[in-house]
Amino acid sequence: MNATELRSKSVDELQAQIIELRKQQFKMRMQLATGELSKNHQVAVVRREIARVKTVLTELARSAAA
Repeated sequence: MNATELRSKSVDELQAQIIELRKQQFKMRMQLATGELSKNHQVAVVRREIARVKTVLTELARSAAA
């Protein structure tokens, strides 16, 4: 998901998305540790997606404060 799609979502939707991404990240880390994860690059992809969502949340918080 790109930043423009994320900016169109509400704060509650973004926070819910972070929770889902964190769950997904945890599952992937466990699969990686046990050797079940075949697509190792997906861990980094999820980490970047979390960072994107957090960036948009910070932008929204700063624009609301201004």
